Amino acid sequence: MPNLSCDMRAYVRASPSCGTLGGVTRSTNEAIVLCEGAGYDVILVETIGVGQSEFAVADMVDMFCLLIPPAGGDELQGIKKGIVEVSDVVVVTKCDGDLLPAARRIQSEYISALKFMRPRSRVWKPQVTRVSSLEKTGVPELWDLTQEFRQLRLESGELLATRRKQLRLWLASHVKDHIMGRFQKHPRVYALLPSMEQMVMDGLITPGLAADYLLEVFEGGRGDKRNDQV
Repeated sequence: MPNLSCDMRAYVRASPSCGTLGGVTRSTNEAIVLCEGAGYDVILVETIGVGQSEFAVADMVDMFCLLIPPAGGDELQGIKKGIVEVSDVVVVTKCDGDLLPAARRIQSEYISALKFMRPRSRVWKPQVTRVSSLEKTGVPELWDLTQEFRQLRLESGELLATRRKQLRLWLASHVKDHIMGRFQKHPRVYALLPSMEQMVMDGLITPGLAADYLLEVFEGGRGDKRNDQV
């Protein structure tokens, strides 16, 4: 990263997640489009870390890479999380020195595990490779994989189809964010929310009933003709 940040051909920018799940911020899509407009032809999106359902970045990029450190105590943990199922390439990092045997073992384990998973693409089977930033090995091979992946999906039409689907998901995400923002800023919902949350935590009402009531208040179905009581 110190070397990359000094390269005039590269632009590095950190974005806070602002509490957004998915390993990315709400404005990540806009940042990608902005970088494309600025003339950058290769854009790498590094997430803050992903969990069981936190890999929204897979719906924002052309290629999803999962980076796995060797001897991290979470070998094949990604299988349980389901994240490997959306990975196009699994990259085992830090493959040098004393970690090299562990890296080779993990690579073999993931290669075997991927055989039992249904690939997302008709023209691409997920690959497992190793890299070392210390010894600067494996990076050219990883780049060749990205180029092969892009070419195959571009020729088959999958790349453009995926981007069209991503635009639809982007639209749905914006609608959800705007509705949630308006809901939280609604004056009567804002006033009722603390008491409703307390009642839910005390077990006086169920979360579903509280949500239904708040939504009715938000939509104007309650409160105009009666007091806000449950």
